[in-house]
Amino acid sequence: MAIKLFSHGACAEVTGSKHFLDIDGRLLQIDCGMFQGRRAESYQKNREMPFDPKAVRAVILTHAHFDHSGALPIMLQKGFTGNIHSTSASRDVTQIILLDSAYIQQKDFEILQEKSVKHPERKLTVYQPLYSAEEAVAVMGNFVTSNYHRKFKPLDGVEAEFFDAGHILGAATVHLTIQDGLRVGFSGDLGRRGLPIIRDPEIMPAMDYLVLEGTYGNRLHKSIGLAGEELGEIILKAHSRRGKIIIPAFTIERTQELIYLIHVLQQEGKIPILPIFIDSPMAVNATAIFKIHPECFDEETMRRFTGANVDPFGFDNIRYVVATAESKEINAFDGPAIIISASGMAESGRILHHLIRNIENPDNIIAIVGFMAEHTLGRRLVERAPEIRIFGRNYKVKAEIATLNAFSGHADYTETIEWLSRHDWKRLKKIFLVHGEEPALLNLQKELLQFGIPQVEIVRYGGSYELN
Repeated sequence: MAIKLFSHGACAEVTGSKHFLDIDGRLLQIDCGMFQGRRAESYQKNREMPFDPKAVRAVILTHAHFDHSGALPIMLQKGFTGNIHSTSASRDVTQIILLDSAYIQQKDFEILQEKSVKHPERKLTVYQPLYSAEEAVAVMGNFVTSNYHRKFKPLDGVEAEFFDAGHILGAATVHLTIQDGLRVGFSGDLGRRGLPIIRDPEIMPAMDYLVLEGTYGNRLHKSIGLAGEELGEIILKAHSRRGKIIIPAFTIERTQELIYLIHVLQQEGKIPILPIFIDSPMAVNATAIFKIHPECFDEETMRRFTGANVDPFGFDNIRYVVATAESKEINAFDGPAIIISASGMAESGRILHHLIRNIENPDNIIAIVGFMAEHTLGRRLVERAPEIRIFGRNYKVKAEIATLNAFSGHADYTETIEWLSRHDWKRLKKIFLVHGEEPALLNLQKELLQFGIPQVEIVRYGGSYELN
């Protein structure tokens, strides 16, 4: 049996995950994410897929994040008709992510179109939406869900099983047993032990090959226990200045983690009671999905909230904002407040309008609580750019930029190796590294070789790797 691995995304970069196994001419795809970064380059890469979706027999979705699921409607546009396998929680979360993406694309198109007419001197490029809300809904008809530890067959002769990745709600690592006994694992996005709300990453059965993410392959995180402490400190600082905290946050997991930790800090009397605005229709819907999937919660969340019949995501001073008019009203609010809005990398969505209104006020704090890919607005904030450009205009960065590293939902290189060490890894012939920028993957490669993995290779665009 001839088996080859290749990738059309997340090769020495973090976004656009699309990995493939060619099993005797049958294509099995793992994830189908959108590229993010430079607008023109990302748009082109997302629109023009360098493979034929009609040839893909099935897709396995490790989790719902946009850079892993966002291109699924484009697959269907181009002729894909197979099943999309995921956990039930991932299916539910993917639905709102795709619908929100379609909505944001349409709104951005309308805004840029209007601004290009009003300000022709800016020479703005107006990008057509890549898919509609109707096309996003159509994808749901292809989903087939399986719970953790329940085996399924994406292709004849291929048995798959999901294990909890500990990354976001419903996220999974994937273990494949292929006819003749070859075993291949995909880490998806690997989480960290001790993250709020969700369970820790689980151990998979022995593997011959592992496709492993390396987002933080050259970094060490602060202890997860410091996340609440760091958050509490910036809340106290903003309160003393009567400033606002603006947080670009992924609507899935990170937003709920922030709400959860603020709730705990308030319960323990460690922070003042401030107005909290969750300004993202998608985050509102995502939080509702969290409430109907308590099977993904860890023991602490069950004990502190669910077991006590207390809603961890609902308390008196939190306001979930859906309507556009309500979103605009937030800007008129006087006094300290916390505004959590999407998108997580500050590339689109309502967060852009909050940055425009607040970035030039030195009393305010922009809190960075997640990974920011190269060439995104979020990365420019992390790198302390003196000016940022939004909708064709420049704004001086006068607000304080606070990076809270303890919030990361991706394992760092020591956490990755600790997770790997709990496996029966002696069977491993080779690890393939994806989903990381070049310096991160090179360092993780070095660390894994020192740990004792016999071969570690960075997956490249155009590369094809035989598995035997």
